Amino acid sequence: MLLDLKGEHKMEPIVGILYSMVEGNYKRLKSIVEGMPQEEIDYKGVNQKDNSTAQLLRHLAYVDLNWIYRIKGEILPLALEEKYGPMLDENNQLPQMKDIPLHILVNEYDEVISMFKTLCNQLTDQQLTQIVEYENGNEATIRWGIWHIADHNRYHQAHIIQLRKWYRE
Repeated sequence: MLLDLKGEHKMEPIVGILYSMVEGNYKRLKSIVEGMPQEEIDYKGVNQKDNSTAQLLRHLAYVDLNWIYRIKGEILPLALEEKYGPMLDENNQLPQMKDIPLHILVNEYDEVISMFKTLCNQLTDQQLTQIVEYENGNEATIRWGIWHIADHNRYHQAHIIQLRKWYRE
């Protein structure tokens, strides 16, 4: 197997590299959660105070979805907000989730990654320097936003790996 940072044939070179980072991390995430039983998907750590794998998968999908619409310069449609959101609950925590099968969480995240791929097929390398509004009045380039999608996914993979370790003990 050859590993490389090369995007799809329709993507411009830099967009393709950034896309392949996201795609590679997403494939790794899917391999980490593959075959998890429902009890483990809902497991919230030793003291039941951590975010579960289900919460983290939904959170990642929702954040990525928000980036897609941010990059497009559009408001996230209400139907998608209701399906994937909210970002935080009334206690400023990731929304609680229980008994949502892994295949549903992964299929919904697959839909987001598919939207992201479509977006990257339309982006030019020149557009990567465009500035978009980010959280709390901050700004970011589209290039940084795509890098953030990949980095954020990898960050939460570490949490899921730790949850898996605890669950097995």
